[in-house]
Amino acid sequence: MSESSVHTSLAPERATPATGEPTGPVRHDHPTPVLGALGLFTVLLGAALPLIDFFIVNVALPTIDRDLDAGPAMLELVVAGYGLAYAVLLVLGGRLGDMVGRRRLFLIGMAAFGITSLACGLAPDAWTLVGARVAQGAAAALMLPQVLATIQAATRGPRRARAMSLYGATAGLSMVAGQMLGGVLVAAAPMSSVFGESAGWRSVFLVNVPVAVVGLILAARAVPETRSDRPAPVDVPGTLLLALSLVTLLAPLTEGRAAGWPLWTWVSLALFPFSAYAFYRVERRADRLGRVPLVPPSLLRLESLRRGLALVVPFSIGFGGFMFVIAVALQQGLRLGPAAAGLSLAPMALAFFGASLAGPRLVRRYGARVVTAGGLIQAVGIVVLALTAHVAWQGLGPWGLLPGVAIAGLGQGLQLPVLFRIVLSDVPPEKAGVGGGVMTTTQQAALALGVATLGTLFLALAPGLGMRDALVVTLLVQLAAVALTVGLSLRLPRTVA
Repeated sequence: MSESSVHTSLAPERATPATGEPTGPVRHDHPTPVLGALGLFTVLLGAALPLIDFFIVNVALPTIDRDLDAGPAMLELVVAGYGLAYAVLLVLGGRLGDMVGRRRLFLIGMAAFGITSLACGLAPDAWTLVGARVAQGAAAALMLPQVLATIQAATRGPRRARAMSLYGATAGLSMVAGQMLGGVLVAAAPMSSVFGESAGWRSVFLVNVPVAVVGLILAARAVPETRSDRPAPVDVPGTLLLALSLVTLLAPLTEGRAAGWPLWTWVSLALFPFSAYAFYRVERRADRLGRVPLVPPSLLRLESLRRGLALVVPFSIGFGGFMFVIAVALQQGLRLGPAAAGLSLAPMALAFFGASLAGPRLVRRYGARVVTAGGLIQAVGIVVLALTAHVAWQGLGPWGLLPGVAIAGLGQGLQLPVLFRIVLSDVPPEKAGVGGGVMTTTQQAALALGVATLGTLFLALAPGLGMRDALVVTLLVQLAAVALTVGLSLRLPRTVA
């Protein structure tokens, strides 16, 4: 029997021994599960939805505030509730997929994501919206880890390399496209007798429902079932301590400024190092006793995973913070409408996607130095953006922003897909779910941390310095994160598997 168990079902494609390309129907009970082109498209759709929804709400926040009388603290919860639930449960989602079947968890997560999106879109008040967003984040955490785990377990060789590159391209493109799509939907949603003026922000959630239905149909037909041959039981102490660690760090940072930094935020931040250390000790002890911890220390001993994650953190902090700050600066500082604010990032999305497609060919020739080059290019883009904002703030619009965002997107597209490949290159297939969960948890926590830190810095500086100078300072802080990424990239192994 192979490294993955599979159930009997039909999927539309089968790979030929000679080329590895899909040619016809494949059975899910085949001893080696194969992820064909339609199956890959389906799981990438599942990867796109959670990331799109993390960012799609940014440009809808002003209209949510007006319609539901939410206030700054409640708006922060709309963003943070989703991000926290998502980050906290990702590793557990990966472990559950290893146990009960990744296709099954993908289907459950996709269905739950559609239902919770419907609940968000129909929310009658701000607290209901926050609760639905927390549930939506939990559904995303069930679905997303199965994507990487399925790719790891059901592809081999060049097909896996291409699939990982497409996953990286999808992740980066989704983060930018989410903000663009949100702006277009908020501006273009028709007035209706049912929703009235709230139709715009509600549409950013309701659009997920038909997409989730399509995803369920495709996944039932095209995604092979895989699971670990030796699934480990759920590590309850590790899960609780990881959740405590992430909540005590991210909750006060995301909610503190809007709430006026009450006592609980400082108590929570003080508890974070103790909960993080307790998590480390519990996981290490479980490993020493022969149990399977939530995050096996042996996994973190993989050099490729450890060094790759060290770059994913500053990259994602900068990316998450930038996307939040630019949405606020364009709408509140430059008074652009939601559609114009969202579409201002179109050059970034196009450049990112183009660089992602070119990435595999460049990696074969230059190896991990592609990441270094991407960081340097991104740094140039950020400098161009900062200079543009400083010199031509009055009247600045999408055309003025184009050079900076396009150059930054090009650099980002050369980094993120390659980093994902590096992180998972040495993870064994039987730990694919755990490895994918660790990587996506790190990325999501860093994105949320970027919104909390860079977003808080920008909003704190704006009243005194004005939007222009606050944006310039925040971009320069992001530039420091890019410089760190470039420096760390020099320690990556030259060859990328």
